[in-house]
Amino acid sequence: MERGKETPRRQFISFSFYRVLPEWRRLPWQEREDQRRELAEVIRKWCQPDNMRVLTYSTVGMRADVDLMLWRICYSLDCLQEMAADILRTRIGGYLETRYSYLSMTRRSEYLINEHEETSLLRGAVRPGGSRYLFIHPLVRTRSWSQLPYEDRQRAINELLHFYRDSPQVHVHVTYSFGLDSQDFVVAIETDDPDFLVERSMRLRETESSLYVQSDTPVFSCVRQTVEQALARLG
Repeated sequence: MERGKETPRRQFISFSFYRVLPEWRRLPWQEREDQRRELAEVIRKWCQPDNMRVLTYSTVGMRADVDLMLWRICYSLDCLQEMAADILRTRIGGYLETRYSYLSMTRRSEYLINEHEETSLLRGAVRPGGSRYLFIHPLVRTRSWSQLPYEDRQRAINELLHFYRDSPQVHVHVTYSFGLDSQDFVVAIETDDPDFLVERSMRLRETESSLYVQSDTPVFSCVRQTVEQALARLG
């Protein structure tokens, strides 16, 4: 570690996507309301500033296979598992299907350009910006990327960094899944302007780095909601 530098405490990052079974929507309204309230209490119980941060998103109408996403940031795998178990113990837990779940960690990048660089792409800590929309996708790089000389990879990353510096409308988080999950990285992009994101994403295909992407799907479009709002949209 460089003198004067502090390595941030590594965070575990979890993106969990849930689908509500159709049978739940056929329950009486009051029963569904009681179950939503129970689940909301469980989620709020785990929102502890020193332990875990939980952000809730609705995916209703965005994809056909998921309804709710929980973005969790913490320092312990046990906390993630215990919270998941608490959710399954609720009455609505019997109607929830976990369709996708992505696990990753923060890590300070070796491609840091200078000590003043503050982008989430490099700094090794996730700090959600509170944007209205969040777009998530797993990323797998080709093995040939790792075989490139460091200088070539640094050049390609520099191009990406300049690309994102010119995009103040988006806030990008890249976390590492090596050895934890099937993908290499999880990319999460916050923005209030989906139109701008579409244009930037098209231009991103023109960068050198994109030549070394093996896969970057599925893509999830998520709408930031309070716990109560997200659960109300379940039906």
